[in-house]
Amino acid sequence: MKKIIIIFLFLFINTYTVKAAEDAAAGFESNTNFKNKVTEFNKWLHDNGHHDYVTEEVSEVCKAEAKYSNLWYYNKCDQFQGKNNLKIKFYKDRWQVHPHAEPNRDTLIYYLWKTINHINGTVDDYWRFYKINPSKKPYKFKSKLKEDKFVKKELKRTAILSYLRFEDNKIVIDELSPKERLGEFIDNTTKFRSNSVGKSMIGYLAGHAICKGYIDSIDSKINDWPLIENTLYHDQKLIDLLNMNAGDHKYVTDVAFWDGTSNDDANLATYMRMMDGKKKSKSKYNYHGLLPNIIFNYIKYKSGDQFEKFLEDVFQKHVKIKNSVIFFKHKKLPHDGQANSMFYADRYDYLRIARTIMNDYQKNNCVGKYLKDIHERRIKKNTTEEFEDPAYNPSDEYGGYFHMGYSGLKNRVVFGMSGYGGNSILIDPETSTIVVINSLHYRTKPSSKFHYNEKKLSLNPIKNRK
Repeated sequence: MKKIIIIFLFLFINTYTVKAAEDAAAGFESNTNFKNKVTEFNKWLHDNGHHDYVTEEVSEVCKAEAKYSNLWYYNKCDQFQGKNNLKIKFYKDRWQVHPHAEPNRDTLIYYLWKTINHINGTVDDYWRFYKINPSKKPYKFKSKLKEDKFVKKELKRTAILSYLRFEDNKIVIDELSPKERLGEFIDNTTKFRSNSVGKSMIGYLAGHAICKGYIDSIDSKINDWPLIENTLYHDQKLIDLLNMNAGDHKYVTDVAFWDGTSNDDANLATYMRMMDGKKKSKSKYNYHGLLPNIIFNYIKYKSGDQFEKFLEDVFQKHVKIKNSVIFFKHKKLPHDGQANSMFYADRYDYLRIARTIMNDYQKNNCVGKYLKDIHERRIKKNTTEEFEDPAYNPSDEYGGYFHMGYSGLKNRVVFGMSGYGGNSILIDPETSTIVVINSLHYRTKPSSKFHYNEKKLSLNPIKNRK
Protein backbone atom coordinates (compact mmCIF):
# COMPACT_ATOMS: atom_id res chain seq x y z
CA MET A 1 0.00 0.00 0.00
CA LYS A 2 2.84 2.34 0.89
CA LYS A 3 4.48 1.70 -2.48
CA ILE A 4 1.22 2.47 -4.29
CA ILE A 5 0.88 5.79 -2.47
CA ILE A 6 4.48 6.73 -3.30
CA ILE A 7 3.96 5.85 -6.97
CA PHE A 8 0.73 7.84 -7.07
CA LEU A 9 2.38 10.88 -5.51
CA PHE A 10 5.28 10.62 -7.94
CA LEU A 11 2.93 10.48 -10.92
CA PHE A 12 0.82 13.37 -9.59
CA ILE A 13 3.80 15.63 -8.93
CA ASN A 14 5.38 14.75 -12.26
CA THR A 15 2.15 15.40 -14.13
CA TYR A 16 1.66 18.70 -12.35
CA THR A 17 5.24 19.74 -13.07
CA VAL A 18 4.95 18.87 -16.75
CA LYS A 19 1.62 20.70 -17.00
CA ALA A 20 3.09 23.76 -15.29
CA ALA A 21 6.03 23.70 -17.67
CA GLU A 22 3.71 23.41 -20.66
CA ASP A 23 1.61 26.31 -19.40
CA ALA A 24 4.66 28.45 -18.85
CA ALA A 25 5.91 27.69 -22.35
CA ALA A 26 2.53 28.65 -23.77
CA GLY A 27 2.49 31.91 -21.83
CA PHE A 28 -0.13 30.99 -19.26
CA GLU A 29 0.00 32.36 -15.74
CA SER A 30 -0.54 30.31 -12.62
CA ASN A 31 -3.75 32.07 -11.62
CA THR A 32 -6.51 31.10 -14.03
CA ASN A 33 -8.23 34.44 -13.45
CA PHE A 34 -5.30 36.06 -15.24
CA LYS A 35 -4.73 33.36 -17.83
CA ASN A 36 -3.10 34.56 -21.00
CA LYS A 37 -4.67 33.47 -24.27
CA VAL A 38 -1.70 33.43 -26.57
CA THR A 39 -3.49 31.42 -29.27
CA GLU A 40 -6.14 34.14 -29.63
CA PHE A 41 -3.43 36.79 -29.63
CA ASN A 42 -1.57 35.02 -32.43
CA LYS A 43 -4.79 34.76 -34.45
CA TRP A 44 -5.42 38.48 -33.97
CA LEU A 45 -1.95 39.32 -35.25
CA HIS A 46 -2.45 37.08 -38.27
CA ASP A 47 -6.01 38.18 -39.10
CA ASN A 48 -5.12 41.88 -38.87
CA GLY A 49 -2.20 41.66 -41.23
CA HIS A 50 0.62 41.77 -38.67
CA HIS A 51 2.36 38.87 -40.37
CA ASP A 52 5.86 40.00 -39.38
CA TYR A 53 5.06 38.94 -35.83
CA VAL A 54 3.67 35.42 -36.42
CA THR A 55 4.69 32.22 -38.16
CA GLU A 56 1.96 29.89 -39.45
CA GLU A 57 2.49 26.22 -38.56
CA VAL A 58 -0.28 23.95 -39.84
CA SER A 59 -0.46 20.62 -38.01
CA GLU A 60 -0.02 17.33 -39.84
CA VAL A 61 -3.59 16.36 -38.93
CA CYS A 62 -4.97 19.46 -40.61
CA LYS A 63 -2.82 18.85 -43.67
CA ALA A 64 -4.13 15.31 -43.95
CA GLU A 65 -7.83 15.87 -43.24
CA ALA A 66 -10.25 16.95 -45.92
CA LYS A 67 -10.99 20.64 -45.62
CA TYR A 68 -14.35 21.40 -43.96
CA SER A 69 -14.81 17.79 -42.86
CA ASN A 70 -16.04 16.94 -39.36
CA LEU A 71 -12.56 15.84 -38.30
CA TRP A 72 -11.08 18.99 -39.81
CA TYR A 73 -13.35 21.13 -37.65
CA TYR A 74 -12.89 18.82 -34.64
CA ASN A 75 -9.14 19.41 -34.73
CA LYS A 76 -9.74 23.18 -34.97
CA CYS A 77 -8.17 23.37 -38.39
CA ASP A 78 -10.41 26.34 -39.15
CA GLN A 79 -8.44 28.35 -36.59
CA PHE A 80 -5.05 29.96 -37.01
CA GLN A 81 -2.20 27.59 -36.23
CA GLY A 82 1.17 29.00 -35.46
CA LYS A 83 3.16 31.03 -32.99
CA ASN A 84 4.41 34.55 -32.51
CA ASN A 85 8.07 35.54 -32.55
CA LEU A 86 7.73 38.11 -29.79
CA LYS A 87 9.61 38.20 -26.50
CA ILE A 88 6.70 38.78 -24.13
CA LYS A 89 7.00 39.20 -20.37
CA PHE A 90 3.86 37.88 -18.64
CA TYR A 91 3.05 39.35 -15.23
CA LYS A 92 1.96 36.84 -12.64
CA ASP A 93 -1.49 37.47 -11.18
CA ARG A 94 -1.87 40.80 -12.95
CA TRP A 95 -4.34 41.59 -15.69
CA GLN A 96 -2.42 44.58 -17.05
CA VAL A 97 1.23 45.64 -17.18
CA HIS A 98 2.78 45.69 -13.72
CA PRO A 99 3.02 49.31 -12.47
CA HIS A 100 6.75 48.96 -11.73
CA ALA A 101 7.65 47.20 -14.98
CA GLU A 102 9.90 48.39 -17.81
CA PRO A 103 8.32 46.32 -20.58
CA ASN A 104 9.81 45.88 -24.03
CA ARG A 105 7.73 46.71 -27.10
CA ASP A 106 6.73 43.06 -27.60
CA THR A 107 5.18 42.97 -24.12
CA LEU A 108 3.35 46.24 -24.76
CA ILE A 109 1.89 44.82 -27.97
CA TYR A 110 0.48 41.82 -26.12
CA TYR A 111 -1.09 43.83 -23.28
CA LEU A 112 -2.45 46.35 -25.75
CA TRP A 113 -4.23 43.50 -27.53
CA LYS A 114 -5.48 42.22 -24.19
CA THR A 115 -7.02 45.54 -23.16
CA ILE A 116 -8.59 46.55 -26.47
CA ASN A 117 -9.95 43.06 -27.12
CA HIS A 118 -11.54 42.56 -23.70
CA ILE A 119 -14.83 43.63 -25.23
CA ASN A 120 -15.00 41.13 -28.08
CA GLY A 121 -15.00 37.87 -26.13
CA THR A 122 -11.52 36.66 -27.09
CA VAL A 123 -9.96 37.54 -23.74
CA ASP A 124 -12.64 36.15 -21.40
CA ASP A 125 -16.35 35.46 -21.32
CA TYR A 126 -16.90 36.72 -17.78
CA TRP A 127 -18.42 40.01 -18.87
CA ARG A 128 -21.18 41.20 -21.12
CA PHE A 129 -21.84 44.82 -21.92
CA TYR A 130 -24.21 47.73 -21.95
CA LYS A 131 -23.56 48.93 -25.46
CA ILE A 132 -24.74 52.44 -26.31
CA ASN A 133 -25.02 52.85 -30.07
CA PRO A 134 -23.83 55.96 -31.92
CA SER A 135 -25.88 59.12 -32.17
CA LYS A 136 -27.75 59.71 -35.42
CA LYS A 137 -26.24 63.19 -35.42
CA PRO A 138 -22.82 62.90 -33.76
CA TYR A 139 -21.03 66.04 -32.67
CA LYS A 140 -18.54 67.18 -35.32
CA PHE A 141 -15.26 68.64 -34.15
CA LYS A 142 -13.56 71.64 -35.65
CA SER A 143 -9.79 71.65 -35.82
CA LYS A 144 -7.03 74.21 -35.90
CA LEU A 145 -4.04 71.94 -35.56
CA LYS A 146 -0.56 72.94 -34.57
CA GLU A 147 2.58 70.88 -34.22
CA ASP A 148 3.99 70.26 -30.78
CA LYS A 149 7.39 68.58 -30.96
CA PHE A 150 7.40 67.78 -27.25
CA VAL A 151 4.09 65.89 -27.49
CA LYS A 152 5.45 63.90 -30.44
CA LYS A 153 8.61 63.10 -28.49
CA GLU A 154 6.64 61.88 -25.46
CA LEU A 155 4.44 59.60 -27.57
CA LYS A 156 7.48 58.12 -29.26
CA ARG A 157 9.14 57.41 -25.90
CA THR A 158 6.29 56.37 -23.59
CA ALA A 159 3.22 54.08 -23.74
CA ILE A 160 0.79 56.92 -24.47
CA LEU A 161 -1.63 55.75 -27.15
CA SER A 162 -3.45 59.00 -27.90
CA TYR A 163 -3.11 62.68 -27.05
CA LEU A 164 -5.81 65.31 -27.72
CA ARG A 165 -5.82 68.97 -26.73
CA PHE A 166 -9.00 71.01 -27.11
CA GLU A 167 -9.11 74.81 -26.85
CA ASP A 168 -11.95 77.21 -27.61
CA ASN A 169 -14.10 74.51 -29.21
CA LYS A 170 -11.34 73.34 -31.54
CA ILE A 171 -8.92 70.42 -31.51
CA VAL A 172 -5.47 72.03 -31.56
CA ILE A 173 -3.25 68.96 -31.02
CA ASP A 174 -4.18 65.51 -32.31
CA GLU A 175 -1.59 62.75 -32.01
CA LEU A 176 -1.61 58.94 -32.06
CA SER A 177 1.25 56.71 -30.94
CA PRO A 178 3.75 56.49 -33.85
CA LYS A 179 3.53 53.43 -36.08
CA GLU A 180 6.91 52.18 -34.91
CA ARG A 181 5.77 52.42 -31.27
CA LEU A 182 2.19 51.11 -30.99
CA GLY A 183 0.37 53.06 -33.69
CA GLU A 184 0.23 50.21 -36.20
CA PHE A 185 -2.18 48.36 -33.88
CA ILE A 186 -4.67 51.19 -33.25
CA ASP A 187 -6.63 53.83 -35.15
CA ASN A 188 -9.25 56.51 -34.49
CA THR A 189 -11.99 53.91 -33.95
CA THR A 190 -10.10 51.74 -31.44
CA LYS A 191 -11.95 51.58 -28.14
CA PHE A 192 -9.62 52.30 -25.23
CA ARG A 193 -10.10 50.91 -21.74
CA SER A 194 -11.04 53.54 -19.16
CA ASN A 195 -9.75 51.90 -15.99
CA SER A 196 -10.65 54.34 -13.18
CA VAL A 197 -11.67 57.07 -15.59
CA GLY A 198 -14.91 55.04 -15.54
CA LYS A 199 -15.48 56.11 -11.92
CA SER A 200 -15.83 59.71 -13.09
CA MET A 201 -18.27 58.56 -15.76
CA ILE A 202 -20.50 57.26 -12.95
CA GLY A 203 -20.21 60.60 -11.15
CA TYR A 204 -21.39 62.34 -14.31
CA LEU A 205 -24.26 59.86 -14.76
CA ALA A 206 -25.35 60.53 -11.17
CA GLY A 207 -25.93 64.16 -12.16
CA HIS A 208 -28.09 63.07 -15.08
CA ALA A 209 -30.04 60.68 -12.83
CA ILE A 210 -30.83 63.62 -10.51
CA CYS A 211 -31.84 65.85 -13.41
CA LYS A 212 -34.13 63.16 -14.82
CA GLY A 213 -35.84 62.75 -11.45
CA TYR A 214 -34.64 59.25 -10.60
CA ILE A 215 -32.78 60.66 -7.56
CA ASP A 216 -33.88 63.76 -5.65
CA SER A 217 -30.54 65.44 -4.95
CA ILE A 218 -26.94 64.93 -3.86
CA ASP A 219 -28.22 65.10 -0.29
CA SER A 220 -30.65 62.23 -0.81
CA LYS A 221 -30.13 59.00 1.10
CA ILE A 222 -30.27 55.66 -0.69
CA ASN A 223 -32.32 54.03 2.06
CA ASP A 224 -35.04 52.99 -0.40
CA TRP A 225 -32.68 50.36 -1.84
CA PRO A 226 -33.08 47.06 0.09
CA LEU A 227 -29.58 45.98 -0.91
CA ILE A 228 -27.83 48.37 1.47
CA GLU A 229 -30.17 47.86 4.43
CA ASN A 230 -28.28 47.24 7.69
CA THR A 231 -24.94 48.15 6.10
CA LEU A 232 -22.82 51.17 6.93
CA TYR A 233 -23.98 52.78 3.66
CA HIS A 234 -27.56 52.94 4.97
CA ASP A 235 -28.71 56.40 6.03
CA GLN A 236 -25.80 58.15 4.30
CA LYS A 237 -26.13 61.04 1.88
CA LEU A 238 -25.39 60.45 -1.77
CA ILE A 239 -22.72 63.17 -1.74
CA ASP A 240 -20.68 61.28 0.86
CA LEU A 241 -20.69 58.18 -1.31
CA LEU A 242 -19.81 60.28 -4.37
CA ASN A 243 -16.90 61.82 -2.48
CA MET A 244 -15.44 58.49 -1.27
CA ASN A 245 -16.22 59.82 2.18
CA ALA A 246 -18.44 57.05 3.52
CA GLY A 247 -16.47 56.05 6.65
CA ASP A 248 -15.74 52.55 5.27
CA HIS A 249 -11.95 52.64 5.52
CA LYS A 250 -11.87 49.94 8.19
CA TYR A 251 -13.40 47.44 5.80
CA VAL A 252 -12.44 48.27 2.23
CA THR A 253 -9.35 49.70 0.51
CA ASP A 254 -8.62 50.90 -3.00
CA VAL A 255 -8.35 47.32 -4.28
CA ALA A 256 -9.85 44.89 -1.79
CA PHE A 257 -11.84 44.09 1.32
CA TRP A 258 -10.11 43.41 4.61
CA ASP A 259 -10.08 39.70 3.76
CA GLY A 260 -8.34 40.26 0.41
CA THR A 261 -11.49 39.91 -1.69
CA SER A 262 -11.50 42.17 -4.76
CA ASN A 263 -13.97 45.02 -4.34
CA ASP A 264 -14.54 45.65 -8.02
CA ASP A 265 -15.61 42.56 -9.92
CA ALA A 266 -17.61 40.17 -7.75
CA ASN A 267 -21.19 40.00 -6.53
CA LEU A 268 -22.37 43.29 -5.05
CA ALA A 269 -24.94 41.46 -2.95
CA THR A 270 -22.13 39.38 -1.45
CA TYR A 271 -20.23 42.52 -0.55
CA MET A 272 -23.27 43.97 1.16
CA ARG A 273 -23.68 40.78 3.19
CA MET A 274 -20.05 41.21 4.22
CA MET A 275 -20.99 44.73 5.34
CA ASP A 276 -24.03 43.54 7.29
CA GLY A 277 -24.04 45.09 10.75
CA LYS A 278 -20.87 47.10 10.09
CA LYS A 279 -20.86 50.60 11.52
CA LYS A 280 -19.68 53.76 9.81
CA SER A 281 -16.40 55.17 11.08
CA LYS A 282 -15.42 58.83 11.14
CA SER A 283 -15.71 60.14 7.61
CA LYS A 284 -12.51 60.50 5.62
CA TYR A 285 -11.45 60.13 2.00
CA ASN A 286 -11.07 56.45 1.10
CA TYR A 287 -10.62 55.82 -2.62
CA HIS A 288 -11.81 52.45 -3.94
CA GLY A 289 -13.79 50.75 -6.71
CA LEU A 290 -16.79 49.54 -4.71
CA LEU A 291 -18.62 52.85 -4.20
CA PRO A 292 -18.90 53.81 -7.91
CA ASN A 293 -20.36 50.39 -8.62
CA ILE A 294 -22.83 50.81 -5.74
CA ILE A 295 -23.98 54.15 -7.17
CA PHE A 296 -24.09 52.81 -10.75
CA ASN A 297 -26.30 49.95 -9.64
CA TYR A 298 -28.41 52.29 -7.51
CA ILE A 299 -29.06 54.36 -10.65
CA LYS A 300 -29.98 51.10 -12.36
CA TYR A 301 -32.35 50.24 -9.50
CA LYS A 302 -34.01 53.67 -9.54
CA SER A 303 -34.41 53.83 -13.31
CA GLY A 304 -35.72 50.26 -13.53
CA ASP A 305 -36.50 49.10 -17.06
CA GLN A 306 -35.53 52.57 -18.32
CA PHE A 307 -31.87 52.09 -17.37
CA GLU A 308 -30.52 51.37 -20.84
CA LYS A 309 -32.66 54.14 -22.32
CA PHE A 310 -31.19 56.42 -19.66
CA LEU A 311 -27.68 55.56 -20.87
CA GLU A 312 -28.75 56.15 -24.45
CA ASP A 313 -30.24 59.54 -23.58
CA VAL A 314 -26.98 60.65 -21.99
CA PHE A 315 -24.51 59.41 -24.60
CA GLN A 316 -26.57 59.43 -27.80
CA LYS A 317 -28.69 62.55 -27.35
CA HIS A 318 -26.62 64.65 -24.95
CA VAL A 319 -23.00 63.79 -25.68
CA LYS A 320 -23.73 62.81 -29.31
CA ILE A 321 -21.13 60.06 -29.61
CA LYS A 322 -19.92 59.07 -33.09
CA ASN A 323 -19.19 55.43 -32.30
CA SER A 324 -20.58 53.03 -29.71
CA VAL A 325 -19.43 53.21 -26.09
CA ILE A 326 -19.54 50.37 -23.61
CA PHE A 327 -19.98 49.79 -19.88
CA PHE A 328 -19.26 46.37 -18.43
CA LYS A 329 -22.14 44.13 -17.41
CA HIS A 330 -21.53 41.13 -15.18
CA LYS A 331 -23.33 38.30 -16.98
CA LYS A 332 -23.55 35.91 -14.04
CA LEU A 333 -24.96 38.24 -11.41
CA PRO A 334 -28.56 39.05 -10.53
CA HIS A 335 -30.12 42.43 -11.22
CA ASP A 336 -28.38 44.16 -8.32
CA GLY A 337 -24.70 44.24 -9.17
CA GLN A 338 -24.70 43.72 -12.92
CA ALA A 339 -23.57 47.23 -13.87
CA ASN A 340 -19.82 47.92 -13.65
CA SER A 341 -17.94 51.18 -14.08
CA MET A 342 -15.37 49.79 -16.54
CA PHE A 343 -15.87 51.80 -19.71
CA TYR A 344 -14.67 51.72 -23.32
CA ALA A 345 -14.76 54.46 -25.96
CA ASP A 346 -12.64 55.67 -28.84
CA ARG A 347 -10.33 58.65 -28.43
CA TYR A 348 -12.67 61.21 -29.98
CA ASP A 349 -15.69 60.02 -27.98
CA TYR A 350 -13.70 60.46 -24.77
CA LEU A 351 -13.17 64.04 -25.93
CA ARG A 352 -16.88 64.38 -26.80
CA ILE A 353 -17.77 63.36 -23.24
CA ALA A 354 -15.26 65.81 -21.75
CA ARG A 355 -16.53 68.59 -24.03
CA THR A 356 -20.11 67.93 -22.95
CA ILE A 357 -19.14 68.09 -19.27
CA MET A 358 -17.46 71.42 -19.99
CA ASN A 359 -20.51 72.73 -21.87
CA ASP A 360 -22.90 71.64 -19.09
CA TYR A 361 -20.85 73.61 -16.58
CA GLN A 362 -20.64 76.67 -18.83
CA LYS A 363 -24.34 76.68 -19.75
CA ASN A 364 -25.36 76.22 -16.11
CA ASN A 365 -28.08 73.75 -17.11
CA CYS A 366 -29.37 71.18 -14.62
CA VAL A 367 -26.33 68.92 -14.99
CA GLY A 368 -24.08 71.99 -14.94
CA LYS A 369 -25.59 73.04 -11.59
CA TYR A 370 -24.88 69.50 -10.32
CA LEU A 371 -21.26 69.80 -11.46
CA LYS A 372 -20.94 73.11 -9.63
CA ASP A 373 -22.49 71.54 -6.53
CA ILE A 374 -20.05 68.64 -6.41
CA HIS A 375 -17.18 71.05 -6.97
CA GLU A 376 -18.42 73.22 -4.11
CA ARG A 377 -18.83 70.13 -1.88
CA ARG A 378 -15.42 68.63 -2.70
CA ILE A 379 -13.24 67.33 0.13
CA LYS A 380 -9.55 67.18 0.93
CA LYS A 381 -7.95 63.88 0.03
CA ASN A 382 -5.44 63.67 2.87
CA THR A 383 -3.85 60.70 1.14
CA THR A 384 -1.13 58.67 2.80
CA GLU A 385 2.20 57.72 1.28
CA GLU A 386 0.81 54.20 0.85
CA PHE A 387 -2.23 55.29 -1.15
CA GLU A 388 -1.14 58.55 -2.77
CA ASP A 389 -2.21 59.46 -6.29
CA PRO A 390 0.11 58.65 -9.20
CA ALA A 391 2.36 61.43 -10.36
CA TYR A 392 0.29 62.08 -13.48
CA ASN A 393 -2.66 62.97 -11.23
CA PRO A 394 -1.27 65.53 -8.74
CA SER A 395 -4.55 66.58 -7.12
CA ASP A 396 -5.39 67.27 -3.47
CA GLU A 397 -9.22 67.32 -3.60
CA TYR A 398 -12.06 65.07 -4.69
CA GLY A 399 -15.73 65.52 -5.49
CA GLY A 400 -18.39 63.44 -7.26
CA TYR A 401 -15.78 60.89 -8.43
CA PHE A 402 -13.76 63.68 -10.06
CA HIS A 403 -10.26 64.68 -9.03
CA MET A 404 -9.89 68.38 -8.19
CA GLY A 405 -7.41 70.82 -6.69
CA TYR A 406 -4.52 70.12 -9.06
CA SER A 407 -0.97 71.17 -8.31
CA GLY A 408 -0.38 74.65 -9.69
CA LEU A 409 -4.09 75.01 -10.48
CA LYS A 410 -5.57 75.41 -6.99
CA ASN A 411 -7.34 78.63 -7.99
CA ARG A 412 -8.89 77.03 -11.08
CA VAL A 413 -12.02 74.95 -11.54
CA VAL A 414 -10.65 71.73 -13.03
CA PHE A 415 -12.47 68.41 -13.29
CA GLY A 416 -10.01 65.53 -13.53
CA MET A 417 -10.52 61.92 -14.56
CA SER A 418 -7.71 59.49 -13.84
CA GLY A 419 -7.13 55.79 -14.54
CA TYR A 420 -4.50 53.09 -14.22
CA GLY A 421 -1.72 53.16 -16.78
CA GLY A 422 -1.58 56.94 -17.10
CA ASN A 423 -5.07 57.59 -18.49
CA SER A 424 -5.96 61.20 -17.76
CA ILE A 425 -8.61 63.75 -18.74
CA LEU A 426 -8.47 67.34 -17.46
CA ILE A 427 -11.33 69.74 -18.08
CA ASP A 428 -11.11 73.48 -17.38
CA PRO A 429 -14.52 75.02 -18.16
CA GLU A 430 -13.38 78.53 -17.31
CA THR A 431 -10.84 78.67 -20.15
CA SER A 432 -12.51 76.05 -22.40
CA THR A 433 -9.46 73.79 -22.27
CA ILE A 434 -9.43 69.98 -22.31
CA VAL A 435 -6.56 67.48 -22.41
CA VAL A 436 -7.28 63.80 -23.06
CA ILE A 437 -4.53 61.19 -22.65
CA ASN A 438 -5.15 57.49 -23.33
CA SER A 439 -2.23 55.43 -22.10
CA LEU A 440 -1.32 51.75 -21.74
CA HIS A 441 1.38 52.00 -19.07
CA TYR A 442 2.89 54.56 -16.73
CA ARG A 443 5.66 54.50 -14.13
CA THR A 444 5.89 56.92 -11.25
CA LYS A 445 9.70 56.73 -11.25
CA PRO A 446 10.90 59.93 -13.00
CA SER A 447 13.89 58.22 -14.65
CA SER A 448 11.66 55.61 -16.33
CA LYS A 449 10.97 55.90 -20.04
CA PHE A 450 7.33 55.22 -19.11
CA HIS A 451 7.09 58.31 -16.92
CA TYR A 452 5.53 60.98 -19.08
CA ASN A 453 5.82 64.66 -18.22
CA GLU A 454 2.40 65.46 -16.77
CA LYS A 455 3.28 69.12 -16.23
CA LYS A 456 4.03 69.81 -19.87
CA LEU A 457 1.36 67.49 -21.26
CA SER A 458 -1.59 68.13 -18.90
CA LEU A 459 -1.11 70.88 -16.32
CA ASN A 460 0.74 73.63 -18.20
CA PRO A 461 -1.67 73.66 -21.18
CA ILE A 462 -4.35 74.67 -18.66
CA LYS A 463 -2.14 76.84 -16.44
CA ASN A 464 -0.95 78.89 -19.41
CA ARG A 465 -4.48 79.59 -20.62
CA LYS A 466 -6.20 82.78 -19.56
